[in-house]
Amino acid sequence: MKLYSLSILHKGATKANLLKAAYDLSSFSFFQRSSIQEFMTFTSALIVERTTQGSRASVKEQDLYKLIKKSIMHDDCIKEYLCHVYVRNDNLSAVVIADTEYPQRVCFTLLDKVLEEFSRQVDSIDWPSGNPETINYKALDIHLSKYQNPREADAMTKVQAELDETKIILHNTMESLLERGEKLDDLVSKSEHLGNQSKAFYKTARKQNSCCEIM
Repeated sequence: MKLYSLSILHKGATKANLLKAAYDLSSFSFFQRSSIQEFMTFTSALIVERTTQGSRASVKEQDLYKLIKKSIMHDDCIKEYLCHVYVRNDNLSAVVIADTEYPQRVCFTLLDKVLEEFSRQVDSIDWPSGNPETINYKALDIHLSKYQNPREADAMTKVQAELDETKIILHNTMESLLERGEKLDDLVSKSEHLGNQSKAFYKTARKQNSCCEIM
């Protein structure tokens, strides 16, 4: 079981604004970590933008999974890849990216905890325009490390009980979040979160996967 990234964002009218993020990329090839991190940021922002206020969702991100699989150090390090998102009614949002073996309920317990803590420490006036350099919140790396062990959530029984009664939407692909006529490739090419190297890496991996993947 593995958590790869934990991000806090603000859902704006047209796009999501990244406020803070933490990553654990130790299992990836050193030379691809920068691109993988950028794609996790891109994916987190896109999912927040396409998730409605006051809702939780889990998204299977197959294209990113293929990219990760190509750069992973060991083939059996990751079985599959899920993005869990919670967008609150005040538009403060969080995304955790994990493998499918990591318990879904614990992921949403973590998102609840992080957003509640963040909202107490960071004034809401800073959410729409803040960025990772200006936002003073230093607990994300601690939470990401602590929750690598799902048992750390055992004390959160109250939150877990509430989540049992909460509807969580499951999207089987990222494409199911896109509007009619939109293509993920186009969003990648226009993304502000991705550098030229990451975009080139994406195109190469997509091309190789489309040619060589065994169904």
